[in-house]
Amino acid sequence: MVMTIGMYVVAFACLGVSFLRDRGKTVAALRKAWRAFENILPQFLSIIVLVGIAMALLDTETISRIIGAKSGWLGTVGAALIGSITLIPGFVAFPTAALLLQNGAGYVQIGAFVSTLMMVGVLTFPVERKYFGMKLALLRNGLAFAFSFLVAVVIGWVCAL
Repeated sequence: MVMTIGMYVVAFACLGVSFLRDRGKTVAALRKAWRAFENILPQFLSIIVLVGIAMALLDTETISRIIGAKSGWLGTVGAALIGSITLIPGFVAFPTAALLLQNGAGYVQIGAFVSTLMMVGVLTFPVERKYFGMKLALLRNGLAFAFSFLVAVVIGWVCAL
């Protein structure tokens, strides 16, 4: 909590310094940031609502059974497949992962989920195929999918230390 407050104080202090140095640029930057926030907000809210509904429908025991530490490689593969077909921005993915961890998900499974979420693009594949060609798009997504399991193994190893 103290760290969070400290970060806010530093951010506002830097904003104040920026405002004193060049009021016009600071106001322009704040307007641009607000527009970006407005563009991101609908996606963010929809994901938060979906995760909230999922948390309301699935209790800790169910989440733990599906993608918990004891779900093993089947849970890891399931989490990786879900991550591959889900299109969530990174700033939403990490809080979602934290929420899932708090509700019984395993670190290895969440590692695979977040890795595939960030690197594998089933929904964006048609665009990749158009610009990079079928072979390169398949190769990139296949390697990213395989790499996500390496990430999951490393996370499992680190958490076991």
